[in-house]
Amino acid sequence: MGRAFEYRRAAKEARWDKMSKVFPKLAKAITVAAKNGVPDPEMNSQLRSAIANARAENMPNANIEAAIKRANGKDADDIKEVTYEGKAPHGVLLFVECATDNPTRTVANVKLYFSKGGGTVVPNGSLEFMFSRKAVFELPKKPDMDLEELELSLIDGGLEELVVEGDIVYLYADYTDFGNLSDTIESLGLEVTKSSLQRIPTQPIELNEEQMIEIEKIIDKLEDDDDVQAVYSNIA
Repeated sequence: MGRAFEYRRAAKEARWDKMSKVFPKLAKAITVAAKNGVPDPEMNSQLRSAIANARAENMPNANIEAAIKRANGKDADDIKEVTYEGKAPHGVLLFVECATDNPTRTVANVKLYFSKGGGTVVPNGSLEFMFSRKAVFELPKKPDMDLEELELSLIDGGLEELVVEGDIVYLYADYTDFGNLSDTIESLGLEVTKSSLQRIPTQPIELNEEQMIEIEKIIDKLEDDDDVQAVYSNIA
């Protein structure tokens, strides 16, 4: 059928593969957010953020609604938020956030990924001081955007730092101010492309190319696991 057909098929398969991994994670995030608060995004900033992130990945509304409804169902009671901390080669520290209905399976998988990569899981709390938990919002940088005025407008909402990288404006606040900053951003009519709670390393380290390739193999294995929601490292 020719190269054009093969290219289209390969592109479609790549999209399906991405959706098969990303959509279940996004659905879990929505269910957990709705379970932790109320199932109304207008009254739940965490849920509002999870829905916005799902839509940014073109997740269908039917999937989003099903994930919200699941929060009131029996299955939601089985989903637990758990974290694991580990040390990888070359002084790399990894913080792994999961949402799982089977912690026994999840911890076994996480330990396996670390072990195969030459690392080890450490007791929870061991690396807590090496990361700061932050609310992070991403906004598109527009030509007419007054960054100084924007920064001043967001300080009352808990803004700690504003950073511009290329065409993206990153807003950082303490994780406890996620809802406050989210509401302040919305009150200003600003477009948010992504928002999340992240763990930022307090003492980032540099790796050479060979070391990065080695560490990325461990991170890729972790991120491919259906139970893993996010992986954070102390790599600069």
